[in-house]
Amino acid sequence: MRRIFQEHPGLFSRVSELLGITIAPPVSVTVMPTDLTENRPLERRVDTLLRLDTENDEPLLLAIEAQGKKDTDKPASWAYYLSYLYTKYRLPPLLLVVCQDRATAEWASGPVSIGPRQWPALTLRPLVAGPHNVPVITDVAEARKDLALTTLAAITHAADPDIGAILKTLSSALRDVPEFIADPLVELTAQGLGNRPAAQQWRNLVAVDLSFYKSFMAEEIRDEGRTEGIAQGILLFLAQADIDVSDEARGRITTCGDLDTLNRWLLRAPTARSVEDVFGEEQAASQPQ
Repeated sequence: MRRIFQEHPGLFSRVSELLGITIAPPVSVTVMPTDLTENRPLERRVDTLLRLDTENDEPLLLAIEAQGKKDTDKPASWAYYLSYLYTKYRLPPLLLVVCQDRATAEWASGPVSIGPRQWPALTLRPLVAGPHNVPVITDVAEARKDLALTTLAAITHAADPDIGAILKTLSSALRDVPEFIADPLVELTAQGLGNRPAAQQWRNLVAVDLSFYKSFMAEEIRDEGRTEGIAQGILLFLAQADIDVSDEARGRITTCGDLDTLNRWLLRAPTARSVEDVFGEEQAASQPQ
């Protein structure tokens, strides 16, 4: 049934017409290796993989990818993931791609056809969640109904001009929520916003609105607030004493993140006659030998 195509490869063009598609006769044919086994390990990792068992439908595998920008190599990887998952688990796989900008979301939505244009053998159709279809939630009552969705909405709308209002809604909704629920959402929001400007807005809201939380990020934010305040206090004392502060010294004070060191400098600042008096032994220790 299959060797005849190897001996007479042009036969496929005629068979394709019988099957309703048109494949032009080949001008050359190369017999390829039939062993599809991977000869060397190739690491492939999906961002998150979940098995979902529901009451009404058959179980499915949900592969989730966070995509920050267009990547022409991704569709091939995604197709591999789905094929591999189906082969290994014999469960229907589904791919969800989460994006933070509309252009990436539209690109990721595909569909991507794999195979000849006349008859694609496979079609990759990810589900895509992004700013184009995840709602903007700015009503606190609505936010409290589904805190996880509100968190995802804040993350996917990180570049939205109204991100400040979106984050304020989330922080307000989390105020009366038990810490074991709120803390992970606080952290996930911070991680999801990454290094975007909205991340600092969120940190400020956590420091003010959610100051009673004991999460790592909240503690870190409060430490940052204390160090910034102490640094400004040191500079104020020096300014009142008309002490000249070089850019290097100012940078050393404002970028110091150690509370103990800053507190030592703060105690010296009121009686200091120079910046060197504030730094004390630390200044001498930092000088090259």
